[in-house]
Amino acid sequence: MSNHETGQVASSAAEVYEEFFVPALFAEWPSHVLDLAGVQAEEKVLDVACGTGVLAREAFRRVGPAGEVVGVDINEGMLAVAKRKNPDITWKVGPAESLPFEASSFDRVVSQFGLMFFNDPVQAIREMMRTARPGSKIAVAVWDVLEKIPGYAAVAELLDEIFGAQAAQSIHAPFSLGDKQKLRALFSAAGENEIDIKTRSGRIRFSSLDSWIYTDIRGWTLADQIDDAGYERFRQAAVTRLDRFVQADGSVVFDAPAHIVTLSVA
Repeated sequence: MSNHETGQVASSAAEVYEEFFVPALFAEWPSHVLDLAGVQAEEKVLDVACGTGVLAREAFRRVGPAGEVVGVDINEGMLAVAKRKNPDITWKVGPAESLPFEASSFDRVVSQFGLMFFNDPVQAIREMMRTARPGSKIAVAVWDVLEKIPGYAAVAELLDEIFGAQAAQSIHAPFSLGDKQKLRALFSAAGENEIDIKTRSGRIRFSSLDSWIYTDIRGWTLADQIDDAGYERFRQAAVTRLDRFVQADGSVVFDAPAHIVTLSVA
């Protein structure tokens, strides 16, 4: 699979990801995921595909000093940023399909916007179930379909026009599990049919159109694919093509709902 399909970013992009992507896209979701997972004080929590750690950091705050949080990710650049943000959380390198932990190790297992990038999402779900203790809960968040996230639907269209389908795939990939039937089929294939899917409203916010463009090109899988000239071409085209998402104060706002899958481990 390509970097576009797996969501892997260059080390330099991890810094941009934390500074721009996290507040714009991800900061509002940890409370939803952890609430549905039922994370409480003194518990041991695993965050799968933790990225730079936005979900793990909120879990760490919730479990308190008597609890423990572990974040695992395949991308070392992301983990380097995560460790700087909170060195008290345990950060481990590892694939979601082969988690480096013993069975029944965690009270809660959570994952936020990573499932769609795994090489084998069914095996990753099995691994989450394996590492969760009996009686525990798992919560996994994925974005809704691209058609319901108008800002990124427009970005994908513009990338396709300027750079071609491969570049546009970097925008399609995060929304590939937005279909609830497809989502249920993955969990069923992993051996779990008793799941609950809740859809929550959300909004993506950037401080400006330039901030949005910079984040999408420099902070994601396109960081090492589009040169400075290509970046400028995209930026100039975006001024008119994406202006409908710009608010009166110059900020960018558009809807971005997500599904959160929960299941109880027998």
